[in-house]
Amino acid sequence: MYHWHWGIFLSPTGTGETYLGWLFSGLGLTVALGLVAWLLALVLGAAVGIARTVPNRVVRALAGAYVEVLRNVPLMVQLFTAYFVVPELLPPELGDAVKRMNPVAQQFLCLGLYTSARIAEQVRSGIESLAGHQRSSALALGLTLPQAYRHVLLPLAFRIILPPLSSEFMTVFKNSAVASMIGLLELAAQGRQLVDYTSQPYEAFIAVTALYLALNLSALRVMRFVEAKTRVPGFATAK
Repeated sequence: MYHWHWGIFLSPTGTGETYLGWLFSGLGLTVALGLVAWLLALVLGAAVGIARTVPNRVVRALAGAYVEVLRNVPLMVQLFTAYFVVPELLPPELGDAVKRMNPVAQQFLCLGLYTSARIAEQVRSGIESLAGHQRSSALALGLTLPQAYRHVLLPLAFRIILPPLSSEFMTVFKNSAVASMIGLLELAAQGRQLVDYTSQPYEAFIAVTALYLALNLSALRVMRFVEAKTRVPGFATAK
């Protein structure tokens, strides 16, 4: 008895847009949120992952605590805590400033921190998978410890962990849907809004699914290209 109506996407919304425009607007926000969060996660995750392998025990312990807290607390809980709880714990002036922040900025920060903890573990495992003598050899050649990481350990470690990094790159776009729980009109939220306005749930969520699929397949192609260009024979990305 369901009445299919695919033309609903081209119908006007009353605000000068079409419902298809709503979906593409949500897709654009999802892409922007995911890319910015990914860049933050990659930089911070690499730094924390390196910190987990340095000789200093204190640095390793602090980096380990960072990873365990962020990785084991669900993303939705972190988003609600950052949005509703943290401003109330800060001094009134600072709390009010946090409340007035752009919601997109708050959410990319939370999503980036959460993803950085996962990337940190991948970076740590990539470094530790290398033969132990590589660090010693680099130091014996006169390189400092930062130089050994920069010129020897990290280039190889990142090539090894590119496949799991590809999965994280796709996951960050899917995790952005959690931001809709606090009213951010990304792709999933726009799909639900379209259902509320049109009462056409099947068309709306089939379209949302197709857009997520296209987005993640594009991300996968990008990462496959990076893998092919950085492949080193004998390592995990080699075929």
